[in-house]
Amino acid sequence: MPEQRSSPADWDLTPAVEPAADGDADDVPADVQRYERFSKMDGAQYDRVNEFLRDRTYITAREWAIARLCADFRTETGVEMTKIGENLPELVPFMTDTYTPQAVNQARSAFEDKVTMAGATFLYGAMSGFFTADELDDLMYEVAEVAKFLLEVEGVDLAVEEELEAEERISSVMRDVRSASDELRHEGTDCPNCGHTIEAGDD
Repeated sequence: MPEQRSSPADWDLTPAVEPAADGDADDVPADVQRYERFSKMDGAQYDRVNEFLRDRTYITAREWAIARLCADFRTETGVEMTKIGENLPELVPFMTDTYTPQAVNQARSAFEDKVTMAGATFLYGAMSGFFTADELDDLMYEVAEVAKFLLEVEGVDLAVEEELEAEERISSVMRDVRSASDELRHEGTDCPNCGHTIEAGDD
């Protein structure tokens, strides 16, 4: 792993303002009142959260928050987009406006599109042979650190043992991906050293 790497603990997400006083909760649904996923972000301003995310990911603060809410407020009949939009400021401290169901769906769709594009970019980089095995391990470590930090902000409590196990499983999968892509890229070509034609499954 690289000797110098910024730690999530060094990333500045300090709230820029004090949390606003609680408003009248009479009209707020009970499950919305109980929702505490973004409680660590109390008092944070949208622009600061958005800047933090844009520096490290493809997504915006709006897309992150709404994608998380769509996953959490999913029922057997679908996502409760109306509830999410009408109660957005109560659910997410840094969101100050309510949204229509159409706006909620648009943000969710944007999140899905960006995840797909980022995934394709990353997988191509992993399969293309551009990175060595060690470089790929370092890359996986860095992106995993960002992902884990976002999960921790959302209130997920990750034990050290669970983190290490997850990192090892991810590294193992990526090693398999790189190995399989090597076979795919070189199948049918001649080895420059011995002249042997490389076939899938050759060690």
